Amino acid sequence: MPTADIVSFGYLHGDPPAAHLTLDLREHFRDPHVSPELRYMTAHDGEVRQAVYATPGIPALIEATADAIVAFSHGPSAGPVCVAVGCAGGRHRAAAVAMALQTALAEEGVTATVAHRDLDKPVVDR
Repeated sequence: MPTADIVSFGYLHGDPPAAHLTLDLREHFRDPHVSPELRYMTAHDGEVRQAVYATPGIPALIEATADAIVAFSHGPSAGPVCVAVGCAGGRHRAAAVAMALQTALAEEGVTATVAHRDLDKPVVDR
């Protein structure tokens, strides 16, 4: 059975983790951090996940990334496909997309683990 390791992270907290595939969500997708009511929440909160998933382009990105992971898993390597999903702080977009990606991969028969490197770090004032 194919496997994937997904790590969400924030670029403001350090370099991206090593991965076969890295998604940088900073430039193309609205940051929930700009909404005062969402700023101190995380992707563990339904309101944040709802805001991220309602962002134009995010559902298509999740689907395309799941397809890419499935393609990687059919390559000659026997190991898991490593995916890094990054945004500015790692609390909203990256973590929510990582969670959704895990669900999408389960539907494709891929077992995925998710680790959130920076989800519990303090909000970065910018």
